[in-house]
Amino acid sequence: MSESPQLACLCGAVTVDLTGEPAARANCHCASCRDFYATPMLSATAWASENVKAHGALRVFQHPSKQMSRAFCATCGETVFGTNRLGMRVVLNSLLARVHGGTLPANRTPTMHLFYRHRVLDVSDTLIKYLDGWDGPTFEERHEAAT
Repeated sequence: MSESPQLACLCGAVTVDLTGEPAARANCHCASCRDFYATPMLSATAWASENVKAHGALRVFQHPSKQMSRAFCATCGETVFGTNRLGMRVVLNSLLARVHGGTLPANRTPTMHLFYRHRVLDVSDTLIKYLDGWDGPTFEERHEAAT
């Protein structure tokens, strides 16, 4: 079981310990993540809930109609993790990058895009782009020759 450095919110009042390995490393394009995290694409790692331990003045906001919540620092307001409909903890890659000097380590970088059919921006990379969840069809770019 590997250990990650301790994460912290911007003011340091909340810290988060991660143990083990994430269950998934993805860029999510679903409308729920976009709306709930106020971003065009959520880049995050998903962890079993028992592998994410928070310490400090943590507050939780439960989505009013979906099985999602966000845990944030009561002092500075920064989201330190979310909980998805599967009960997994979703740790934003911005926090992981900050603790590693601004760059995600190779074992934490996203390996896929999820819900790419619902994207609001196109992404040009080599990662597999699942149209929906990771057990479904993938996005295939079609390059047409100029006529």
